[in-house]
Parts: sequence; C-alpha cells; structure tokens
Amino acid sequence: MDLNNVLDFPILSLSIFLPTIGALIIWLFVRGDNAVRWATLAVSVLTFIVTLPLALSFDTSTAHMQFEEFHPWISAFNVNYQLGVDGISMPFIILTSLLTVICIVSAWQCIQTRVKEYMLSFLILETTLIGVFSALDAILFYFFWEAMLIPMYLIIGIWGGKNRVYATIKFFLYTLAGSVLMLVAVLAMYFKAGHTFSLLAFMDYPFDFTWQFWIWIAFFIAFAVKVPMWPVHTWLPDAHTEAPTAGSVILAGILLKMGAYGFLRFSLPMLPDASQYFVPFVVLLSLIAIVYISLVAMMQTDLKRLIAYSSIAHMGFVTLGAFMFTQVAMEGALFGMISHGFVAAALFLCVGVMYDRLHTREISAYGGVANVMPVFAAVVVLFAMANVALPGASSFVAEIMVLIGTFETSAVAQAHLPFSMKWVAIVATISVVLSACYTLWMVKRVIFGDVDKASVASMKDMNKREFGYFVPLILLVIWLGLYPAPVLDVMHASVTHLISQSAATKLDAAAALAQAAPVAEAMHH
Repeated sequence: MDLNNVLDFPILSLSIFLPTIGALIIWLFVRGDNAVRWATLAVSVLTFIVTLPLALSFDTSTAHMQFEEFHPWISAFNVNYQLGVDGISMPFIILTSLLTVICIVSAWQCIQTRVKEYMLSFLILETTLIGVFSALDAILFYFFWEAMLIPMYLIIGIWGGKNRVYATIKFFLYTLAGSVLMLVAVLAMYFKAGHTFSLLAFMDYPFDFTWQFWIWIAFFIAFAVKVPMWPVHTWLPDAHTEAPTAGSVILAGILLKMGAYGFLRFSLPMLPDASQYFVPFVVLLSLIAIVYISLVAMMQTDLKRLIAYSSIAHMGFVTLGAFMFTQVAMEGALFGMISHGFVAAALFLCVGVMYDRLHTREISAYGGVANVMPVFAAVVVLFAMANVALPGASSFVAEIMVLIGTFETSAVAQAHLPFSMKWVAIVATISVVLSACYTLWMVKRVIFGDVDKASVASMKDMNKREFGYFVPLILLVIWLGLYPAPVLDVMHASVTHLISQSAATKLDAAAALAQAAPVAEAMHH
C-alpha cells in the first residue's frame, strides 16, 4: 500500500514533531527516573516506526520529492512550511530515528543525574535532525539547523567530561560562525532569485558566476565546519572526548552527515559552475583529511579521540566522492555516510561499554580484554574490521565505489584539475592502509594480549541490554556489506538527477536573463 498517495498523511510532520510532543508530555506528566527512561524509549521507538513508511512506500523510480507538505508560514516574506524527501534525504531520516532509539537504550544506566532533562534533550534533538533532512524551504532548513545546537550544547555541557565547558563552547562557536555565513548566503539567494526561499526554486534559478562564487564560499564554510573538513576540524575531537557516549554516537552518526548533506542539497545543484570551479580545492582538502588525519589518529592515546579522527578521515572519502560528478562515486559517498553512521556509532558504543567499567578512555589502561570479555571482544573486532573497510562490511562497498568513481572521473571534474584524477585515487587507495594501521593497532593494544592489570581482570562481559543495542548495528553493517542494493536503489534516481544538475552550467541562462532584464524593465515602464 502506497501511504504517500492513498492516505495522503503528513508523515514527515509527524516524524518531526512526535519526539517533541512526547518530550512535552514526559516533562509535564512523567515522574521518576525509571519511568522517564521507559517513556522516552517508547516515544523514540514510536518515532522510528512512524518513519518506516518513508522507506517502505518510497518510489525508487523517480527523482521528484515525495511525501511533500506545503503550508504558508510567514507570507510577508514568502517563507513557507515546505517539506519533502528524495532518495538523498530519506535514508538519513531512518538513520536518525534508529540511532536515537539506540542512544536512549545505551544511556539507561550510565546517566544518573538529571535523567529527565537528558532524555528530553535527545528527543528534541531528534526533531531538529529530522527537520533538517525534510525541509525544502531555506529558512525552515536554517531554523532546524540552528535549533540542533541547543540540545547538543546541553548534552555535552551538562553530562560531558571534566573539560566539557571548553569543548561545548568551541563546538558552539565553530558551528555558529559557519551558520551565520549560511544565513547571509540564503538571504543573497532570496533577493537574487525573486524573493523566494524555496530550495527547488534556487536549484532552477540561473545565478551568474560571481553570485555563485561568493555564495558557494559561504555555504562551503558552513558545511565544511559540520563535516568537519581540515582545517576546521579541531572542534570534533574535543567534543567527542567530552561528550557522553550517546552524545558521541549521535554526533558521529548524524551531525557530521549534515555538512555533507548540505553540499549535496545546496552547493552542487544550486551552484554547479562554482562547484566545478572549486573541485581542485575540495579534492585537496579531502586528501589531506584522508591522509594527514589518519596519521594524526595513529598518534592518539585516547580511544575516543582516535575514533573521532578516524571519522574525519572517513568523511574525507565522502567529500571526495561527492565532487567527482560520477554516478558511482556520488552513490558511494552517500552510501559511505550511511555506513559510517552505523560503524562510528558502534565504535563509540564500544568505548562506552569499557568506560562504564573502568572510567577511563586511555588505551594504556587496557590490554587483554578478550580474556575477560570474549563476547564484547568479538563485537569490537567486527566493527574494527568494518572501520578498515574489510570486504563483507558496508564500509567496503562505500569506499570501493568512491575509489572506482574517482578512477573513472567525469570529464566535468577532470577539466578543472591540473593533474589526472587517477593519482588522487591512488593516494586515497594507499591511505586505506593507514586506516588499517591505527585501527588494528588499537585493537591489538586493547583487546588482545595478556591481562596484566587487576582492573581489567575484574571487568565483566556485556549484559543483555548492552548486547541488544549492538544487534541492529551488526545486522545492518553485514547486510549492507553483502547486499547493498536496497539502499543504492533508493538513491539511484535522485543521484542521477543531481549529477545532471551539478554537471550542467547556469551561465548561458544567466547571461540570457541579464540581457532580457533591461528589456523587461523598459517594457514595464
């Protein structure tokens, strides 16, 4: 049954606001920490169930927006409540709703202070994240993009580590600085494109190159901070280190994807000529992230910082694939974002399991964990292998697609590069070895070897609750590694359309529009 056409139900609005409505009910009527936990879990599970029809009734044959909703909001400025999803945005809504459930379960015992506030922060955060991936109006998008800062600020700033205030302020300032430039760019497009904030209208409007150039830079800074790309990445390791486990899960699993999603939703389709012009710049920064940040990860002594730097390196593959203008590379980048959401989330959860027992993230504090926690050790090794893109894991599919797509560079990307993209692909391929080095070295020092510390000898293996929230991640990483077709099929039509937009030019239409403007004005007078 096609819920989109038959029921005509505002499923996106329900997906967005159900967590906030649930949070309000819990805040007003639910008492007791345990009751709050169960009520929050119920709301998050219900939200996940509500989002499932987006995938189950999604039409994979079209690139058009689906499940659209439109209502006037601020009519004086043509700001509208406009929602819709395509094959690029829909998977991230499912990812968000699933990881929120896992975050709630993972924090069941480790959060003992201000439990209600903590749980409600995650529900409100879920609203903002689903809103970002659903919004088709630039002001609505910006509203959700900025609103996300509030619950994330509280999650890190209240329940984080001893340096949480420093990490929170740094995270807030970096993100806010980029967001201000995004707002300036949106307003510039609004006045240039005929007083509209519609993202679909922005994609169709022929901006001339000067406008594209400066707007692209403003968007780039905003999205690069969120990815994060080198050199605006330094906030991420600090935020991860100080955030509670569930905060790191949602940060790595969803928030980093918002920046790459911004490139795909704004920069490439709206500003194609500027995007092509800046290909060498993006390629260079992506390679630095892949190679240099991998070397930095090898030097880390803190488990969370190592995984945080690993995330930056893996997102380098995403930005590289996104700007190759080939079907396989762009789909690989999108698939990599989904895969990284599962793998990075699982690795941070693994750190959380160990931290709950020894209250330290230092690699040197462990060793021989497999001897006392065999089930947990098996889970760690599985996700470590996924992190190095072992065949059979979802990350292998993503990285091999990006590398193939880079070798088979489109004429559009190659035309703007002073060197062959095959060299870029070779460097990126070699850097995969670096990922294996720091990941396997971490596993060797933490999981294997003899138990020579009394604290490690006293560790207990995972309980049923802990193992339970790893199960869906294990199944998804293996399933998508062996059979990625269902997700790739969802993306295919939308990516094809995006490539046709980003590989085209708006300059001819912009020139024609500029020539016609004086004539139209004269006729008007």
